[in-house]
Amino acid sequence: MLGNPYDRDCPTRQLLDRIGDQWTVLIVGALTDGPLRFTEIGKRVDGISQKVLTQTLRSLVRDGILVRTAYPVIPPKVEYELTQLGRNLAEPLELLDRWARQHMDQVTAARAAYDAENAATAS
Repeated sequence: MLGNPYDRDCPTRQLLDRIGDQWTVLIVGALTDGPLRFTEIGKRVDGISQKVLTQTLRSLVRDGILVRTAYPVIPPKVEYELTQLGRNLAEPLELLDRWARQHMDQVTAARAAYDAENAATAS
């Protein structure tokens, strides 16, 4: 099903919102090397709250990007892993990560120039 993401009611827009979310990008990146437990993901994705991690993981499982596996052991053990769909998504997200790392100096310089220009006009 192809849609028009510029239409606010299009399901494609909802999917773009999900995969463009900062936490989704970081969680998918954290899982590219293999399955992790909830606490391991939280440690790799510094700054995410437990509530947001839980919500994001549920959404990614619902969207078929992750699979959640609960093992029948005590204490309970749950792991999250990328599905084939998730591994496919990881490829373009890795390109975005690389782009951000390569261009951060330019973005920082542009921000500083913008801020300096706007501080001068605001005074």
